[in-house]
Amino acid sequence: MGSVANLQTWQEKVDWARAKRDASLAKVEPKLTGIPDAADSLPLSSQDLPKTVLTEREIEITEQYGIVQLLGLLRERKITVEEVTRAFLRRAALAQVATNCLTELLWDQAIARAKHLDSLPEPRGALFGLPISTKEHHGMVSAASANVTTSASFVAWVGKPHEGPNLLYDTFWNEGCVFFARTTQPQTIMHLETESNVYGRTVNPYNRELSSGGSSGGESALLGMRGSILGVGGDIGGSIRCPAAHVGIYGFKPSIKRIGTAGFRNVGAGKETIQGCPGPMTVDRDGLELFMKVALAAKPWRIEPSLTVKEWTPHKFTKPLKIAVQWWDGVVKPHPPMIRALREVADACGKAGMEVVDWDCTGLDHQKGWDILSALYWPDGGKEVLGLLKESGEPILPLTKFIIHEQPTVKEMTQHELWKLCVERDAYRTRYAQAWSQTASNEDGSGEVDVILCPPSFGAATPHGQSRYWGYTAHWNLLDYPAAVFPVTTVDPALDAKDLDYVPKNEQDKFVYDMYSPEKFKDAPVSLQVVGRRQEEEKVLAALGEIERAMGRG
Repeated sequence: MGSVANLQTWQEKVDWARAKRDASLAKVEPKLTGIPDAADSLPLSSQDLPKTVLTEREIEITEQYGIVQLLGLLRERKITVEEVTRAFLRRAALAQVATNCLTELLWDQAIARAKHLDSLPEPRGALFGLPISTKEHHGMVSAASANVTTSASFVAWVGKPHEGPNLLYDTFWNEGCVFFARTTQPQTIMHLETESNVYGRTVNPYNRELSSGGSSGGESALLGMRGSILGVGGDIGGSIRCPAAHVGIYGFKPSIKRIGTAGFRNVGAGKETIQGCPGPMTVDRDGLELFMKVALAAKPWRIEPSLTVKEWTPHKFTKPLKIAVQWWDGVVKPHPPMIRALREVADACGKAGMEVVDWDCTGLDHQKGWDILSALYWPDGGKEVLGLLKESGEPILPLTKFIIHEQPTVKEMTQHELWKLCVERDAYRTRYAQAWSQTASNEDGSGEVDVILCPPSFGAATPHGQSRYWGYTAHWNLLDYPAAVFPVTTVDPALDAKDLDYVPKNEQDKFVYDMYSPEKFKDAPVSLQVVGRRQEEEKVLAALGEIERAMGRG
């Protein structure tokens, strides 16, 4: 393909990046057949495509086993790592055709790794043989980083060699995983939809006219087609939870500093106003805890000293949960299917003997929280990001304009203005923590709410270009509360009629209200979110297990 250094225009650099991706996909063997020739000939939903393209054995491997079950088969050597790897590589390639979710398929590297693992006298590691997909801007494991480039979806960084080991990925590699696919993210990695000038738009595998979410939307589209069953996302405003919710999978955002970010390529390196964190995106609940357990068993704080020194200790409830339901955030009312999902899960929890109360947050001013948070994202007023776009000449996309130029609190700050903003941030966090503490029924703090059950978005996946309200996920980033997303139902026009008498409360509420019609979102997944107090990751995942059991899931 030649050297990217010799390319002059941003379009030439985009062509180089896409050619590199396409060359990796061309390695697929046997070739995929039975796919429509043109993208506009693809079905609205991609869910049935695997049945016409993949072999029965590939479908069995990629669909019939949960993560723990597949790991068991691999450890017992009832199935080879190579066979599993090839099945997921081919299904990932199909997901790319259907959704445009990949930046690179690691065909040669993954098969070489699988052959090596199969050659070992005994299986080794908690993730032995498990294929794992990864978000592109995270880079790659040290042992497989030769010739790896990482653009983070900036044209200016296309072809840039990745520098520095990814500590989390090295941990997973040492536990026997197979990295096999790298996935798309949006321009600036700061949209709740995945679109960039480098790779274009990633679409939802349930409905091409809807978003797969962002910024980890390549991961969600891939997982939503079971082209992967465990992927690594990142979250600073909903970037794991929004895309997971949009395709009906599981996603988890820990508090910052529980999982390391060493080795990621981001803008704003060193910024401490608000920080992101990696986390799991999986097809089943067990994958969430497995990810956390393996990541923390390596004691990453011994290498990345800023991390919290806290081993993974599963939480056990000794009494029924007390769950607070947030029916809305006081700014934007959720769409009817989201309200129905909340009602169904709250009712199931009540019938299971849990205490279910309301979380009335209207007095906590979530809009104020957003005003603080959006300014924390860009203390330089977006100067570094805009400079990178100018350097290459690539156009700024509408959702980049939205998050930088259209937020009234975003500006380049002086040091004293930044200090003042951080004081506001901490005061808001204190106010919220006090409100949570006041839910206790006893002076010793017992009887307080265990978790909040709330929407991860105002509705199902949004139509393209309309992901302009972050409040249902980003609020918990501001507070640094851990949060897990799980699938509940799908949009049903017979059950989810639009409330024609509702009068929107503000401009954002009207935008979201006008967006909804039940037919537009028919059969789209609808998910909910479980939120806990800061650093209570184990409790959140334990609560999720209790809630799903109340729903009749094992």
